[in-house]
Amino acid sequence: MSDPDSASRFEFTGGALCLDFANTIANRPTSRRADLVPTYEELLQWAGEAGLLSPEQMVKRRRLEAENPQDAQNAWQRAVRLREAVYEIFAAVARKAPVSGQELEILNENLRAAAAQSVLRESEGRFVWEFSGIEERVDSMLWPIARSAAELLLSPDVQFVRECAADTCAWLFVDKTKNHRRRWCDMKVCGNRAKARRFYARQRPDS
Repeated sequence: MSDPDSASRFEFTGGALCLDFANTIANRPTSRRADLVPTYEELLQWAGEAGLLSPEQMVKRRRLEAENPQDAQNAWQRAVRLREAVYEIFAAVARKAPVSGQELEILNENLRAAAAQSVLRESEGRFVWEFSGIEERVDSMLWPIARSAAELLLSPDVQFVRECAADTCAWLFVDKTKNHRRRWCDMKVCGNRAKARRFYARQRPDS
């Protein structure tokens, strides 16, 4: 939903964590393009809203950022590279176009970092993946994003990845509707705008 002026800075309409992160560029195809995570602080805020970091962990990250701002800046730059790679990969999937090997390598770099921190733990009678060392790393929020992208690429749901039909948006989402004909990232914004444009076009007298 490409609307940076909405009440909430972030939207989580993609149906997958990796797509929600790719969608942190508003109005991507237009001159009004706006980065919703332009600094490490906004990246932290997004990770908090996405449920990747607890309030206590966010406080810890801010402390680490204050102690070594260059590390935080580097983490933000890696996040931007990952976001753009994820967007290009899944936009290509949605358009049924070839996926860039360069973008896949960026994703693989992040997957290797995530794998190095992954551990299996038992929780309530089942085994789950968890990440170790998250308290000491300013870039730990990138690991679940990379894993989400890999899981979606390997999932049957990858065939239902779509790009919003609004020409000012280009946000990505997994179409989980019954007939798989969803066209908009969010009907309340992009869908309603399209409906309004069609309505006003019908009201114009013929020239």
